[in-house]
This record gives sequence, structure tokens and C-alpha cells, in this order.
Amino acid sequence: MKAVIHYIIILALVLGAFFLYNKQIGAIPLLLLSVYLFYLGIKKMRNIKNSN
Repeated sequence: MKAVIHYIIILALVLGAFFLYNKQIGAIPLLLLSVYLFYLGIKKMRNIKNSN
């Protein structure tokens, strides 16, 4: 279930970037996407670190 929510968020941000790119503000959703993926990476690294 969590993976589905992650995929929906990523898809929404990518679609937002696609539609807003024509209006010259496509960097905003891409910035949000990078922050979200950074958060997921840090969360994954903490889980790996704590399991050892």
C-alpha cells in the first residue's frame, strides 16, 4: 500500500512538471520531486543502518 502512495506522489509531480513546463514554471514540481526522493533515500538508509 505504501508503494502505491509513493508511485502516485511521484507520478503527480512528474505530470505537474510536464504541464507547468510550458508556462515556464516546471522547476517547482521538479524541485519538490527531488526533495521527496531525497527524503525517501534518507529514510531507506536509516532503515538499513538500524537493521545492522
